[in-house]
Amino acid sequence: KIQDVQGNIINVDKQAVAVGPTVIAQLDLGDAIYKRLAAKQLTQAAGHGADAQKNQSVLAASESYFDLAKAHASYRVAAQAVDISADYRNQISNAVKAGVAFKGDELRAQTALHRNELLQKQAEEQRRVAAARLAQVLHLDGTVSLLPREDEAVAIKLTPQNAQVQELLAKAVSQRPELRQSASLSEAANTGVRGAKYGPLVPSIGAQVFGGGLGNNNDFGGSGDYQVTLGWRIGAGGLFDSSRIKQAESKAAQASLTQTKTRDEVIRQVVENHERVKLLRSELEVAKQGVEAADEALKLARERKEFAVGIVLETIQSEQDVTHAKLDYVNTLMELNKAQYRLKAAIGE
Repeated sequence: KIQDVQGNIINVDKQAVAVGPTVIAQLDLGDAIYKRLAAKQLTQAAGHGADAQKNQSVLAASESYFDLAKAHASYRVAAQAVDISADYRNQISNAVKAGVAFKGDELRAQTALHRNELLQKQAEEQRRVAAARLAQVLHLDGTVSLLPREDEAVAIKLTPQNAQVQELLAKAVSQRPELRQSASLSEAANTGVRGAKYGPLVPSIGAQVFGGGLGNNNDFGGSGDYQVTLGWRIGAGGLFDSSRIKQAESKAAQASLTQTKTRDEVIRQVVENHERVKLLRSELEVAKQGVEAADEALKLARERKEFAVGIVLETIQSEQDVTHAKLDYVNTLMELNKAQYRLKAAIGE
C-alpha cells in the first residue's frame, strides 16, 4: 500500500531493475591534513639524520687517519732510536776491543738497542692495525698498506685559539643536524597530538556516484544517482577517543625528552672538546720543550769521549729520554689534531 498525492491509499506492485557501476569515495579530511604535515616533518628529520650520519662518518675517517699518522710518526721515532743506539753500541764494542771500555757497558748498550728494536716493531704493528682500520672506514681494499701523506707529525689549525665557548655553542645549536633532526621529530609528534585532538572534529567527506540504466519489462533507460555526505566518527580513531590522545601525548613527551638529551649531549661535546683543545695546546708546548731539553742532554752526553760506567749509563738514559720525549710529543700533537676535528664536528662543521 502507498498513498497517492490526493491522499488515497492504493495497492501498488512495482518492479524495477538498476544496472550499472557504483563508485564510492571517502576522504578523512582531518587525518589527511595532520598526517600529511607529520609526514613532511618526518621527511625533514630523515634528511637531517642522513647529514648527521655523514658527519659522523667523516669524523671517524679523520680520527682513523690521525691514528695512522701517529703510528707512522712513532715508527719513525723508534727507527731513529734504533739507529742512535746501534751507533752507540758499535762505539762501545770498538772501545771494548781496544781495552778501554768494560764488557758490561757493551751489554747495557746491546740491551738498549734490543729495547728500541722491540719498540720499533710494536710501532710497526700499530701502524698496520691503524691502516687496516682506516681502510675499513673508507671501504678500501684492506690488503693495501696505507701510509699518511707526511712522514713527520704535522700540526693542524682548525679552531682559533681565542674562540669563546659561548660562540661555539651558538654555532652548534644552529648547525648540528642532530638537533635539527630531534626538533623535526618533536614537531611531528606534536602534530600527532593536534591530529588526535582536532582531526576528528573535521568531517569526513564521502561521495557516491551511480551511472547506468533503470527500467522494467515495459520501459528501460538511462539513470544516475549522486550522493555527497559529511560524517564524523565516534569512538576509536574519532571523537571522544581519549586513549588515542594520551598515546599521542606520550610520544610527544618522549620526543621532547630525546630533544633535550640531544641538546645536552651536543653542549657536552662542545665544552669538552673546547677544553681539551686548550689543554692539549699547553701540553704540546711542554712536550716540545721536553724534546728540546732531551736532545740537548743527549748531545752533551755524546760529546764525552770517556767510557766510564757513569758516562755510559748517562748516555743510554739520555737516548731513552729523547725517544720518550719525542713519542710524547707525537702523541700529544695527534691528540690535539683529533680534538680540534672533534670540536669542529661538535659545532656542526
